[in-house]
Amino acid sequence: MRAVVTGAAGFIGSHLCDHLLDCGDEVTGIDAMTDYYDLARKEANLAPLHGRRGFSFRHGDLLALPLVTLFAHADVVYHLAGQPGVRPSWGHGFAAYLERNVLATQHVLEAARTALPGRLIYASSSSVYGDAEAYPTAESLRPQPVSPYGVTKLAAEHLCELYRTAFGVPTTSLRLFSVYGPRQRPDMAFAQLIAAAASDEAFTLFGDGEQTRDFTYVGDVVSALRQAGLSSWTGVANIGGGNRITMNRVLGLLDELAAPVRVVRIPDQSGDVRHTAADITLARRAFGYQPRVDIREGLRAMVEAERVTLSAVAR
Repeated sequence: MRAVVTGAAGFIGSHLCDHLLDCGDEVTGIDAMTDYYDLARKEANLAPLHGRRGFSFRHGDLLALPLVTLFAHADVVYHLAGQPGVRPSWGHGFAAYLERNVLATQHVLEAARTALPGRLIYASSSSVYGDAEAYPTAESLRPQPVSPYGVTKLAAEHLCELYRTAFGVPTTSLRLFSVYGPRQRPDMAFAQLIAAAASDEAFTLFGDGEQTRDFTYVGDVVSALRQAGLSSWTGVANIGGGNRITMNRVLGLLDELAAPVRVVRIPDQSGDVRHTAADITLARRAFGYQPRVDIREGLRAMVEAERVTLSAVAR
């Protein structure tokens, strides 16, 4: 297939580009290279892609690029670009979330409406559920986000559904649950934990550690994205990993796989949810999604990737 990936230099986006190229697809990656975190990490994510057959890259803001031209021959547009992070979305930081999650998505949809790519797959988030009414959480339950970030992800989802029903743009929104794996953003919990284990620095844990998350390995996520891109199904579906676990248990696993981590515990923060758990029945039926990587295997892959990185730095 011919694919366009927005947010190609990011954690999930770079893995998706790798996966699509491995499957023989032609990939055009787009990224604005924003400075939410160290640009050197994004450049490192892109570096192996630049030498791969079938990959091309366009640096630019989705609000300024000629998206109609870029989408014109695409079989699938994977829209992963956006402003991440729950805690920074409060206060004056909200403007960036509005621009990069809502306005940029509307611009992508307008281009898709004109260019009519075969499919448009939007990477949404479990944050739209907030403190859900039931676990595992099905798509039929009412979304009630508890952070501005979650509000913008839900708004973008609604835009996808509007363009699907009003103009026939074939959109699928995948609500991703706590994605982890090598190259994870440095502000995310697992990346910070593994860095702390490698450096003997302290890790700050929000809450009592008994909060649970449905952790989903990035390899399973990118497989789900391509499966959705190959399917004719449209709508909204959960993508979870079946790895619902407490943070205290994660700490125990990391003790076994790497080294004990010194933990500094502080109160919960505004926007943090207590639990997440995905009901993936719909995704399984719609396009055959089935997670394959358990939490121990996924954490081990992250630990090994960190060791390789540290070894390369030491040389």
